[in-house]
Amino acid sequence: MTNIILCAILKAKSGQKEKLRNELLKLVEPSRAEKGCIEYKLHQSLEEDRTFLFYEIWASEREINEHVNTEHYKEYEKNKEAIIDSMDVYRLENL
Repeated sequence: MTNIILCAILKAKSGQKEKLRNELLKLVEPSRAEKGCIEYKLHQSLEEDRTFLFYEIWASEREINEHVNTEHYKEYEKNKEAIIDSMDVYRLENL
């Protein structure tokens, strides 16, 4: 079975950088503790400080589906619209 890699690039709305940063940080520890989470890292751009990147590795699609149904992820989903200007999510595989 091949692991699934997710790369999510998020940009905060003007004036919302700290709020987005705090919302994203709330996801890190509980997500890392989830079954099937192999890696879950949050990064902030050095060039554009309103831009954040999640690099995640999950054991399978099932674990990703379970992840997006957790309480901490649902809370993030509820709060993100007011603070995110743009978001791109890439599903990747190792070559």
